[in-house]
Amino acid sequence: MSIEVELPSLGESVFEGTVARWLVAEGDMVEVDQAIVEVTTDKVDAEIPAPCAGMIEQILVAEGDVIEIGAVLAKIDPDAKADAASIANRAPDAPSARLPDSKAEPSATPPSTQAGIAATPVARRMAEEASIDLETVRGTGSSGRVTKDDILRHESGAPATPAPVARDAAPAPAAAATVSGSAPEQTSRRAATSPRPNARRGPSFGYALQPGDRVIPMTPMRRIIAEHMVYSKRTSPHVGTVAELDLSAVVRLRNQHKKSFQETYGVGLTFLPFVVHATVRALREFPALNASVTSDAIIEKQNIHVGVATETEKGLVVPVIRDADRLSLAGTAMAINDLATRARDKRLSADDLQGGTFTVSNPGRQGNLYGFAIINQPQVGILRMGEIAKRAVVRSLEGEDAIVIRTMMHLALSYDHRAVDGAPANGFLYRIRELLEAAEFDL
Repeated sequence: MSIEVELPSLGESVFEGTVARWLVAEGDMVEVDQAIVEVTTDKVDAEIPAPCAGMIEQILVAEGDVIEIGAVLAKIDPDAKADAASIANRAPDAPSARLPDSKAEPSATPPSTQAGIAATPVARRMAEEASIDLETVRGTGSSGRVTKDDILRHESGAPATPAPVARDAAPAPAAAATVSGSAPEQTSRRAATSPRPNARRGPSFGYALQPGDRVIPMTPMRRIIAEHMVYSKRTSPHVGTVAELDLSAVVRLRNQHKKSFQETYGVGLTFLPFVVHATVRALREFPALNASVTSDAIIEKQNIHVGVATETEKGLVVPVIRDADRLSLAGTAMAINDLATRARDKRLSADDLQGGTFTVSNPGRQGNLYGFAIINQPQVGILRMGEIAKRAVVRSLEGEDAIVIRTMMHLALSYDHRAVDGAPANGFLYRIRELLEAAEFDL
């Protein structure tokens, strides 16, 4: 009996992925846990392993296809033997002999459709909420699939015409079947060979290319990140608040222990662990920020799992520090260093990116004064660090006002106003400021 290889969950709020590259071909023998395909999402590039040893019997999706979580990628025959002669003599028209890009059979979980129009899960849900007929929306995704951006453009009043490629990819009536294959097989071949629509590049909004302009196609990861950001802004009413804080005490503490900390724990002591550690302590006092919103309720999480936004060469990822409230400052620093190193070395697993309850973003040394980040769904808040710089500020010294030099930083909090009101949000940010200015950390 064949074993199906399904696309597993690759992160919270991830509904689909893009098949980036097949690492095997039909007829190849594989071992248990051998990587067989690379899949890209907005959070991670993942290698999907073989669930069993055997022969790749069928590859059901082509490179570049967007597939839903749970879709069947391939089938493995665990009883097959590595017989090169029998593989070479396989009939060319047999289903298992088709090339990976032929898409000879549709996935066991085909894309959601409405009146023959393919659509992503998010786009379909948005269309249902807004009572939009997908028949009237022009799809710009893979093979004419309707994406989230297509729904948003349709709502804004952009011209909408049915996507011809999506119609071609729709299952044909049974009467259309011929001796050479079933209707689904013919449909899949058309979808695999049809050219991608030019509309996939997105609307130009009336802009005509000028001499010297450079067109940079979006990578699959960039497209998915863009869709996630648009979804977050559309879903959560973002509100922002900013605090200015004096980091001078943290600077003194860090300078005193920086060398010994490096020698003891093997990692550098940056400002980020101080901010994360203070944030975790404040989350325990303000659970409204450690929450998620469902259709009719707000869920305040018991566990505190903090995501730390990390820039990589392929884009931004948010690995998660598990049970961050159980870690010391040193433990927090080591966890951040480990996740950041593995992110840049492309060694993060899907588990490293799931389950975050709050996110901290650090733009690094080239950050500006402050900025508001977009909430990482399904969380309700994200804290962004601003630049750290020395400034002249007014302080009371021995009863007199004086202008002194202090190391200052801005912290900007974006929060979801559906779940968090201004009072707890401001109280949460003010508490982080208190903790950092007091600098009572155990090193």
